[in-house]
Amino acid sequence: MKLYNTLTRKVEEFVPREKNVVRMYTCGPTVYHYAHIGNLRSYIMEDILEKTLMYNGYKVKRVMNITDVGHLSSDSDTGDDKMVSSAKKQHKTVLDIAKFYTEAFFNDFKKLNIKKPDIIEPATNLIDDYINLIKVLLEKGFAYFSGGNVYFDTSKLEDYYVLTNHKEDEMVVGVRQGVESDSNKKNQADFVLWFTKSKFEDQELKWESPWGLGYPGWHIECSCICMKHLGEYVDIHCGGVDNIFPHHTNEIAQSEAYLGHKWCNYWVHCEHLNDKNGKMSKSKGDFLTVSLLEEKGYNPLSYRLMCLQSHYRKQLVFSFENLDNAEQSYKKLKQRTLSLTDNGVLDENEFNNYKNLFLKFLNEDMNTSSALTVLYDVLKDGKLSDLTKKTLIKSFDSVLSLDLLTQTTVDKELEAYVEEKIKERQEAKKNKNYELADQIRNELKEKNIEIKDTREGTTWSLIK
Repeated sequence: MKLYNTLTRKVEEFVPREKNVVRMYTCGPTVYHYAHIGNLRSYIMEDILEKTLMYNGYKVKRVMNITDVGHLSSDSDTGDDKMVSSAKKQHKTVLDIAKFYTEAFFNDFKKLNIKKPDIIEPATNLIDDYINLIKVLLEKGFAYFSGGNVYFDTSKLEDYYVLTNHKEDEMVVGVRQGVESDSNKKNQADFVLWFTKSKFEDQELKWESPWGLGYPGWHIECSCICMKHLGEYVDIHCGGVDNIFPHHTNEIAQSEAYLGHKWCNYWVHCEHLNDKNGKMSKSKGDFLTVSLLEEKGYNPLSYRLMCLQSHYRKQLVFSFENLDNAEQSYKKLKQRTLSLTDNGVLDENEFNNYKNLFLKFLNEDMNTSSALTVLYDVLKDGKLSDLTKKTLIKSFDSVLSLDLLTQTTVDKELEAYVEEKIKERQEAKKNKNYELADQIRNELKEKNIEIKDTREGTTWSLIK
């Protein structure tokens, strides 16, 4: 299996430290708002990676953090905490906000068939761990106390920018546009490990520490959560490309200064999802969520398919036209897979040939678009029995997770509701009230019900 490693800036063979076990860490959400579909593209990539590893026979131990404290509104050490800002706007406590949006986040996981990590750890659970790690960094001379805060001293490292391959003066402009300078720092790249009451007096969540009442910086959280559950060595660390600097850069700095050795071997990053205006971002105020796509009548798995049709290291441009195309492709694909029977004999040679080809593409830095082509080739292969095709698709879908062989059941209550709506629509059309007829069609579509007018009458089906 080969992966592009951000650390070495090349595609290289993946070799875990343990023969059959992979220790994998993925940066989780800051739960102050709903996740937009750009965020979720990264989690789809990480899901494919984990399932590809499992398809290769590895046992994967995956850990994810939940940032419920300490994430500032800019990439610097200034600005309001995102959790605090959200709590103020909604007149709720920070922990109430965190609980609500954490549940919403994993509800999106379920809709997109993303596997939940084995271990999910909220940042607020490990305050003592952060304090202990910071104490060690201070003792080793990698940190200092200034202006009420504890900072990491980046000048003590031989290569702070190892993950970005940049020089210090190149990283100041561009990445941190509009950032205020912090006069307490010794060096412009230094970052906060612990904030005290000298800053952000309105911070709701604070804890006692050797440096005063305060709270941890954002970066320290992932290092401690990762080390607590995965130990001193990690095989793969994932995230979006916007995490490379400063977040992952700072994680490497503090973790390796603390441990005294290399921490993580492979860094895997997913490119942005862009719209016509550029990178999709919560800060713009208007962003697309999975729920919004559902309200517009789309199946969330159509968005998953759209992501799989592109390589995770390429920027993906979102438009409703592109999503419409993915939706149509998904419907046709599902229709073809569900039409397969259990007839025929399983051809084990052809099964192994196609499975190996599918795995070959997945193992080429997760080439999901080519892996999908293998799926279509299976469906088109006239020499294969339905049973062989069905068995292959079941195998492929353990990674693709598109519910290709899942027949959605309809309960009687829903069936009665749809039939009643169809009658209402027929009556509206009879009375030439086409506006009402269209309104009923749209109402059904929002509930994932598609209706078709035929010579024999109106038929309906579930979109998913």
